[in-house]
Amino acid sequence: MCGIVGYTGPNPCVEVLVDGLRRLEYRGYDSAGIAVLTDGDIAIRKSEGKIARLTELIAKHPVAGTCGVGHTRWATHGRPSDENAHPHRAGHVAVIHNGIVENHRTLKERLLGKGRVFSSETDTEVISHLLDEHVTAGMPLSDAVRKAVSQLRGSYAFLAVSDAEPGTVVGVRLNCPMVVGLGQGEYFLASDLTAFLTHTRDVLFLEDGEMVVATPKGIRVTDFHGKPRTRAPQRIDWSPVMAEKGGYRHFMLKEIHEQPRAILDTLAGRMLPEEGEVFFETLPLTGGQLSSLKKVVVVACGTSWHAGLVGKFMIEGLARIPVEVDLGSEYRYRDPVVEEGTLCVPISQSGETADTLAGMREAKAKGATSISICNVVASTIARESDGVIYTHAGPEIGVASTKAFITQLVALYLMALHLAQARGILSPREISMHLIELSELPRKIEEYLKREEEIAAIARKYKDARDFLYLGRGISYPIALEGALKLKEISYIHAEGYPAGEMKHGPIALIDERMP
Repeated sequence: MCGIVGYTGPNPCVEVLVDGLRRLEYRGYDSAGIAVLTDGDIAIRKSEGKIARLTELIAKHPVAGTCGVGHTRWATHGRPSDENAHPHRAGHVAVIHNGIVENHRTLKERLLGKGRVFSSETDTEVISHLLDEHVTAGMPLSDAVRKAVSQLRGSYAFLAVSDAEPGTVVGVRLNCPMVVGLGQGEYFLASDLTAFLTHTRDVLFLEDGEMVVATPKGIRVTDFHGKPRTRAPQRIDWSPVMAEKGGYRHFMLKEIHEQPRAILDTLAGRMLPEEGEVFFETLPLTGGQLSSLKKVVVVACGTSWHAGLVGKFMIEGLARIPVEVDLGSEYRYRDPVVEEGTLCVPISQSGETADTLAGMREAKAKGATSISICNVVASTIARESDGVIYTHAGPEIGVASTKAFITQLVALYLMALHLAQARGILSPREISMHLIELSELPRKIEEYLKREEEIAAIARKYKDARDFLYLGRGISYPIALEGALKLKEISYIHAEGYPAGEMKHGPIALIDERMP
């Protein structure tokens, strides 16, 4: 999701950092920034918007130094803004961060009680204040980081620098990627090796629960308790273009394997499984308004429409609210009846699907409240909605949707649980059971993806078939529709999806020994 870059060495770092951020643009972002150690201070340049805006800011207000960090942010806590952009500084320390600090509210309240002043809405700023608290007390930055991570709950990776230790970058990994590039007297840190492959191909991948201290003299890797970790670096043979594909043959295969990470990013900061709580900070409806909803209308196209059909089963089954699911291209032309208490849920990966946008506008014009499910931040549908649930799947370059579809399903599942919670349909214990199961989904998908050879064998068995029939019942029917769509998009083979109970009402007439 977010992009992280760090550098320490003999060379000017600004160009290295900005170039690294550009190479991570494909991950998607809404703001960017850098922090550079210079003349005993930390100079920060950051802004909402594209990297081009950041470079304009740097050109107007130049900064120089040989050690620094850079970040591209995709908002999870706090809206896209200059204030919420990374890096975040507190006193002697600046931090960039990817992931989620689950207990940031508790930590922030404690820090506020000590007189600490916050300038953003992010969970990241909590980390910078924790580190500064310890550095101000006399701790070296590396010890301050160890102390801080013992106080943090969540999944995260971050880089920290301190004006008290010029030339030092400390990096941490816990369930979010972090890789170190080893140059000649210079070291690179990033969330994705794409950021620095033009400089070095010798890399060291941090493992969960590890931290690295990098200076121009070398690196030191330890666990969170300070115990040294040693292993040989790896030589990467990918070109930068191949690295963007993560070594996969094409983007779609890469994006299939990104599904577990994308699900984690969709869930981040939105649930407390043990407590049985789901929360969305930016939705426009109060608990009372949610409990009085009379109907949900989903408007979408293509794959997103299939996601909406799955969502109908989730919302009706868990929250007991009637749900209609319409194709955007049909909804806008049929003069729909919109009753008081209607919630419109437009679903669109890009947030720019014309028919979906028109359908949402039609519903809003007739009095509906809208909460969209989108992937692209600040897209038209997201901007015009009363509220938005971002899936944070990252850019989807492959033509056929993979991670965008599954994160839409996860977002709809969370919405259904949120509605059930607000309406008192499910108890915290029941919601907890659902959330714990949902938390297991990334691991289960990872296990399934290890069966690639079995899947390939099935594909080889049926590769010469010219017609396919996908059948599903209940919540599996829209999955059958999506499966048929995928086969058509990718293989140009005729395929249809049908409700299993309807096979005898027509489709069975076309089935022969050649049709799988």
